[in-house]
Amino acid sequence: MVEESLKLAKILIVDDQEYNLSLLERILDRAGYKNLNSSTNPRQTMPLIEQLDPDIVLLDLHMPEMDGFEVLRLIREHTNKDSYLPVLVLTADITPEAKKMALQAGANDFLTKPFDRTEVVLRIHNLLRTRYLHLQLQQQNELLEERVQERMKELRQAKAEILQLLGRASEYRDDMTGQHTQRVGRLSGLIADRLGLPARQVEMIRMAAPLHDIGKIGIPDELLLKPGRFEPEEFERMKLHTTIGASILEGSYFAVLKMAEIIAGSHHEKWDGTGYPQGLSGETIPIEARIVALADFYDALTHERPYKKTWTPQEAITEVENQRGKHFDPQIVDVFIDLFHDSAVNFCNEEVV
Repeated sequence: MVEESLKLAKILIVDDQEYNLSLLERILDRAGYKNLNSSTNPRQTMPLIEQLDPDIVLLDLHMPEMDGFEVLRLIREHTNKDSYLPVLVLTADITPEAKKMALQAGANDFLTKPFDRTEVVLRIHNLLRTRYLHLQLQQQNELLEERVQERMKELRQAKAEILQLLGRASEYRDDMTGQHTQRVGRLSGLIADRLGLPARQVEMIRMAAPLHDIGKIGIPDELLLKPGRFEPEEFERMKLHTTIGASILEGSYFAVLKMAEIIAGSHHEKWDGTGYPQGLSGETIPIEARIVALADFYDALTHERPYKKTWTPQEAITEVENQRGKHFDPQIVDVFIDLFHDSAVNFCNEEVV
């Protein structure tokens, strides 16, 4: 199979002497090579290479207008370095300097005229075989790269699904639909994008935000599902879901889970410093947590829970505006309000896919 493929190789011969071209064509034809192309004009070498995409070039050195050394330099400058286009120099110049210069210029092999016909065929065969093996290796590498990329895509999809499932698990007891976490993730991403954050950071916020309340796993039902207001001691216990969530996510190698840890631990901090668990204020609160705090607040108001009724979007927007500079970062509030009014998206009723 390999030998048959080699016989189909495209061979380009460049020599200013018609006799030399005819001789090489006869030798190669008898050896079974039929795809032969030739030129006596060295200036046509590059156009012919672009047109024919040869598998090997047989090149004379001493030619008028442009010698073989210059042709060699052009070939190496303008052909793909990964393609491995072999060049066999055939010349009457037997000086060591000529051979050294040709090899330095990029020739793969060197033969002097008059040459042995059998040796010419063998040299050409060996160079073509090397090219064939090189191309096979290149194809295998490309196939391997494709498989690696496919596997990486699968892993990214699996990671995204795991994050979604973890987010749903955290909300399952007080949101049977499991949609709250996904809405918060999407809305957080929209806010982050409108803030002008880098695309990579926006995507990470979108993926990490659904884990903001994962610490609720550690809160008992009688407290989590209690209707009405918490007693002071109950509220203190409820606050623990932030530190519990951060502890669950602590120590991860993945950047998105590191961000999720920050969000889980800080999304109840308030701009004025009256939040929990650390009482952080202003820009000491991580930007990701400030964004998710508003997205979570708005979505919680506009959707029914066991302990509260649904607010209308406009009622929720009004409350967000009232909390500007108190609960929420003023800049994020302004961006959110603009986003709400500019977008055709109804954050309250949109289905999350």
